[in-house]
Amino acid sequence: MGRPAIPSPGVDDAAVLDLLERAAAAVRVALHAVEDRMPMTERAGQYAIDVVTDDVVVPILLDGGVGVLSEESGLHEAGRDLVVVVDPVDGSTNASRGIPWYATSMCAVDADGARVALVENLATGERFDAVRGGGARRNGSAITTGTVRRLDDAVIAITGLAAADLGWHQFRSLGAAALDLCAVACGRLDGWVDCTIGLHGPWDYLGGMLVCTEAGALVVDGEGRELVTLEHGARRRPIAAATPELLDALRRIRGVPRPSS
Repeated sequence: MGRPAIPSPGVDDAAVLDLLERAAAAVRVALHAVEDRMPMTERAGQYAIDVVTDDVVVPILLDGGVGVLSEESGLHEAGRDLVVVVDPVDGSTNASRGIPWYATSMCAVDADGARVALVENLATGERFDAVRGGGARRNGSAITTGTVRRLDDAVIAITGLAAADLGWHQFRSLGAAALDLCAVACGRLDGWVDCTIGLHGPWDYLGGMLVCTEAGALVVDGEGRELVTLEHGARRRPIAAATPELLDALRRIRGVPRPSS
């Protein structure tokens, strides 16, 4: 028998974060037990470790009284007041090859949007969390984003392949969107740009998005769409920046119009 379900409405943010922490701990244990992380499933792009960890994390979250939107197994209990959007292993290819940049990413979403987030680097144990209106933390200490305003001073992470050198000082391609966004949140990176079409689902970016915005960064969809969604088939093209000036620069180089709202 599991722990008592989170009360709703009037759910306590600390209780939600505790649930996410317990779920992340279970993922760590399950992943550590897998000796060979290379095998794939029959589903394109899915590793066996994705399924192994999903089988662990989804029951814990459901038992905690929340709904779940998982990259690996879809939407569960969509009618609950809180739905946790989860990627059990964001950066599965990195995990399969021993590159220490992969994470469990979770974001609890309510009627008002992203509410509580946890992103934990499964290779190093570094943990980022955020609560809407309550700031963001790295390993329990408050974080704020950097102050770079000019693109030619910025170190930018990208996913996918940029069409050309887009004018930044330097760029990195690290392979785990959730951690890339958290790196923007704590000032390691100045921005992050999705150069792909149709790659990122909400499980990839929502956890890092809340950490970013609570740390003072800005995160938008490159095509002006709402980033918070519980549609399993939804895909977005996020852009994150430490400052409004840098965000404007990143939007201009992509040739993307500013949303009307």
